[in-house]
Amino acid sequence: MPWVFLFVAGLFEVCWVLGMKYSQGFTRFVPTVLTILSMILSMGLLGLALKTLPMGTAYAIWTGIGTVGTAILGMLLLGEPASAARIICIALIVGGIVGLKVTTG
Repeated sequence: MPWVFLFVAGLFEVCWVLGMKYSQGFTRFVPTVLTILSMILSMGLLGLALKTLPMGTAYAIWTGIGTVGTAILGMLLLGEPASAARIICIALIVGGIVGLKVTTG
């Protein structure tokens, strides 16, 4: 179950980063509220995962999920460049996440 908590926490991290963009500096009410709720859920689920998972592994995977998800959504929703170099770098991050998961058990 801690791995599920960690994965969902990573997804909520993507939500709050994207929400910060749409809140326009916390000046739009609904995106701001959704961003804050996503932050709370992300941190809360990360905290639950940290009860049993190693801190370094959990934090690296949490930030990795957030990084990959945010980069992909930036390309898909915000028109950020989808160059081969960026995609290769994202694949390297995913490889690191998988490696940490496999070696942690």
